Amino acid sequence: MRCVTLCRTAQRSASRVDARASAKRARPVADSVASTVSTRGGGGGGGMIAIGFEGSANKISVGIVNAHGDILANPRETYVTPPGTGFLPRETARHHQDCVVDLTARALDEARLKPEDVDVVCFTKGPGMGAPLTSAATCARTLALLFDKPMVGVNHCVAHIEMGRLVTGAENPVILYVSGGNTQVIAYNERRYRIFGETIDIAVGNMLDRFARVVGLSNDPAPGYNIEQEAKKGKVFVEGPYGVKGMDVNLSGILTFYESYANEHLGKGEITAADLCFSMQETVFAMMVEITERAMAHTNAKDVLIVGGVGCNERLQEMMSIMASERGGKLYGMDERYCIDNGAMIAYTGLLQFQNGETTPLSETQCTQRFRTDEVLVTWREGGSGVKRPADGSP
Repeated sequence: MRCVTLCRTAQRSASRVDARASAKRARPVADSVASTVSTRGGGGGGGMIAIGFEGSANKISVGIVNAHGDILANPRETYVTPPGTGFLPRETARHHQDCVVDLTARALDEARLKPEDVDVVCFTKGPGMGAPLTSAATCARTLALLFDKPMVGVNHCVAHIEMGRLVTGAENPVILYVSGGNTQVIAYNERRYRIFGETIDIAVGNMLDRFARVVGLSNDPAPGYNIEQEAKKGKVFVEGPYGVKGMDVNLSGILTFYESYANEHLGKGEITAADLCFSMQETVFAMMVEITERAMAHTNAKDVLIVGGVGCNERLQEMMSIMASERGGKLYGMDERYCIDNGAMIAYTGLLQFQNGETTPLSETQCTQRFRTDEVLVTWREGGSGVKRPADGSP
């Protein structure tokens, strides 16, 4: 596969890459957030209104959208822990509980709406961390009960996909979903998002976060972002394991290798943290490109959509764009506004479900830490790429 060649070429030439060239290479080349999305506030005028609560990991967000796909509000807060530490469920849930009421008020104020103007309350049902998920869902239940509104539970992974399709205008791409908790290559077929490949151990975002702790990078604004910035300064490529297993990837061995290498060589003048961040990124992103291209070949697809928090990485976007263009297609990418977890993606996907007759009874609004992408029946899409989305907001 071409992406294997890409990785091996990088391995041979990386020792000659200077910091300036590395920074230049990492500039964004993907289609950025498309003009198909309006982010204006202003209340109604777009049919049905949905509010969405997202709190599956360390971000809590409340989004409001209408049936035309206008994002009326999307405020977000992130729980940031000290360098060298991760975020634990109990403390993360407490952060969400402290923020979610104010975020709800902010979202309604930005959208210039009152709670009674909302037609449906949507929440992340899973997957994610149990306590943070429950904190967001509890606020959603409270709002729905206070104002007698129906509820819709939303799959977090599917919401990332639908938000990506909305903001970029991608019709029927192969999807690379890369985040702190998930790594999957996905394509739509027969009313489901089918998983063609995935991680068999840890997610790519988790791997990057953990390595950031090893080299002492800050968690503000995000460890993965700080690794990306360090990687731009890398000059020396340290070859590590390449963990592609058919259509799946193995990442824990790569993390162990670079952790051990860092413990043995950092501080001795042989290698820098930037070199190791660069080396890990090049290796792992080449693996992501390889399994994505295989799925594209299998489905006869030309276009790629990257979603999830790691999808903001400009180097990943560049590598994927090169592969897609060689196949006669294009990359659809987003920035941090919509790649990273946000409430608007939950509101929008929940509204699609609601328009197609789906609601979640109160007795079934509990959350689950495990909710696979391919478990969801995609009632709002027809055939291979058509989208059933009434413009007038009718169910």
